[in-house]
Amino acid sequence: MTSPSHLDDDRGCLRVVLAVPLTLLTLIAVYFCWTALTITPSGTWDDDAYGGIVLSCVVTITAAVAAAALWLVPSVRRAMPWWWILPALLPAVVAGARWALSG
Repeated sequence: MTSPSHLDDDRGCLRVVLAVPLTLLTLIAVYFCWTALTITPSGTWDDDAYGGIVLSCVVTITAAVAAAALWLVPSVRRAMPWWWILPALLPAVVAGARWALSG
């Protein structure tokens, strides 16, 4: 029986370390997407609410792009499967739609 390679042992620790920034960026994206979805303008004159929606959408998309940029680093891609980035990209798509429909 063969023992697991040294590379496989390191990959488990690397996943734990890399999961922290990816999770934090995903939580930031989800929070600001939720904020963008819950802000309701009082009327067409409510520029502050529309500004808040745009700001929340921009922060959501920025956090998702940062998570995707982190995942695109070759050493990260070898350690993390492709589905780790999906939870960060989903709020970005929702925020993009909210941004497009808000104005």
